[in-house]
Amino acid sequence: MLIPVRCFTCGNLIADKFDDYQTKLKAGEDPEKVLNDLQINRYCCRRMLLTTVETIQQVIPFYESIQKRKQEVQSELD
Repeated sequence: MLIPVRCFTCGNLIADKFDDYQTKLKAGEDPEKVLNDLQINRYCCRRMLLTTVETIQQVIPFYESIQKRKQEVQSELD
């Protein structure tokens, strides 16, 4: 996961709250209530948590296919 450590706008620390945020969301709680419980009051910090997307799961298949193709090319050259 690539979670910003600090808010891009105000510089508040937000990475330490991300795991709690994700856990509570998966439990079915309302995002607004979760952010209020975590005392994230500024809209810039809320934006950082609401819009963070776990991109690593989307990137891994491309990396694996590149590695596979690289091995195929290498075996053809040998």
